[in-house]
Amino acid sequence: MKLYELTIHEAHGLLKHKEISSQELTRAVLDRIAAVDDKIGAFITVAGESAIKEANLADKAISKGDIQTLTGIPVAVKDLICTKGIRTTCASKILDNFIPPYDATVISRLKKAGAVIVGKLNMDEFAMGSSTENSGIKLTHNPWDLTRIPGGSSGGSAAAVAADMCLGALGSDTGGSIRQPASHCGVVGLKPTYGRVSRFGLVAFASSLDQIGPLAKDVTDCAILAGAVSGYDPSDSTSVPRTVPDYSSFLTEGLEGVKIGIPKEYDSAQGLDPEVSSAVMNARKVMEKLGGECVEVSLPNTVYAVPVYYVIAPSEASSNLARFDGVKYGFRDKERMNLMDMYRSTRSKGFGSEVKRRIIIGTYCLSAGYYDAYYKKASQVRTLIIEDFKKAFEICDVILSPVAPTPAFKIGEKADDPLTMYLSDIFTLSANLAGIPGMSVPCGFSSGGLPIGLQMMGKHFSEEVLFKAAYNFEQATDFHKRKPEI
Repeated sequence: MKLYELTIHEAHGLLKHKEISSQELTRAVLDRIAAVDDKIGAFITVAGESAIKEANLADKAISKGDIQTLTGIPVAVKDLICTKGIRTTCASKILDNFIPPYDATVISRLKKAGAVIVGKLNMDEFAMGSSTENSGIKLTHNPWDLTRIPGGSSGGSAAAVAADMCLGALGSDTGGSIRQPASHCGVVGLKPTYGRVSRFGLVAFASSLDQIGPLAKDVTDCAILAGAVSGYDPSDSTSVPRTVPDYSSFLTEGLEGVKIGIPKEYDSAQGLDPEVSSAVMNARKVMEKLGGECVEVSLPNTVYAVPVYYVIAPSEASSNLARFDGVKYGFRDKERMNLMDMYRSTRSKGFGSEVKRRIIIGTYCLSAGYYDAYYKKASQVRTLIIEDFKKAFEICDVILSPVAPTPAFKIGEKADDPLTMYLSDIFTLSANLAGIPGMSVPCGFSSGGLPIGLQMMGKHFSEEVLFKAAYNFEQATDFHKRKPEI
């Protein structure tokens, strides 16, 4: 096995026993990036020089016996998480040359755990999209089929993990942006409970929905990364002061006593591919064989998740993105001498079409005379969606569903049809609206050899239950062991 093919826990064992060094591992990963990223396009910035320095520090720590589970492990980060001294673009021309003066809390925690950051990953501009086609920097391809999208908005993160260009990655999930690309690229992805992971240093899209989470090669690695970045942060007013359990300790065999909810509304969901439905049904049978008990649950209001999300998220985006005005940082149209002309021209040239579309929608929804009809009404329906989940979790521990209605579609297939694109998130949006944790685990492949993901959702702050269920499913199957041929 080549070094870049290792999982985090496998590499940790080799580093701990000094069978390899972090420098060897990091150079192997950097060489892998150099060899295949011209095909994939996952990285916006490769931080090779600083990564080698961090690897050197990790090796010195290991030589003294000071090693944690992430010490010396090369990871990569979605390019909307601030990294001190490393360009952070949000895949937008408006932030093309922005270099943050500070680290996001999750970056500080990765560094404290000894991780080596090898670069920043491509995404849909400001995380607005489901295919990474909305990036203002470059196009990212799915490692399983270069003609297809990797998912979005954390498409670069999922593609980099799937193609072994890092041992793990961080993404962000506002409406499915970790789980959907994880599903399309055949890796594991977790959206933690809202408030479980600090958002300080995350460039905001929709502040009541955004959450940072890990993407990894298997469930064990996902648990390691989630444990490293989770926990209370006083710098984030939405962070919850709640103890984080050792997720790895829940990776034990057996699902006896675990009740698995099957939403009756999801079988007839619009656009559900028969192969996806079959893979999820087979996964359900595996869970039952492992001791889980399946029960029917009802989530009647999740049918409104897409329209509710596409009122709330753009509304919050229009407010959050007002700061990008060409005055304080980022791109500025210097040819305009009049202040209002400068604002208008800077934002017109700096933002891509999807970002502008959502800003316009959001501004309309928040405008005088329309706030009650749109944002307020959407917030009320959001409360009904939350109540649906609360009732469902009274009779079950985990809810199973597809992640995406179809396997990864072809690049350009939905580019001219934003409404069809928005429906790609039909199964993932409700978890963000409710603030509950959700995870994607590989559960099969289409007849064309494309990965299919299984979504597991749990009640607030029940990530450990998801890890246990996902680990048992993973151990009983071998979908996670298959690799794309690049």
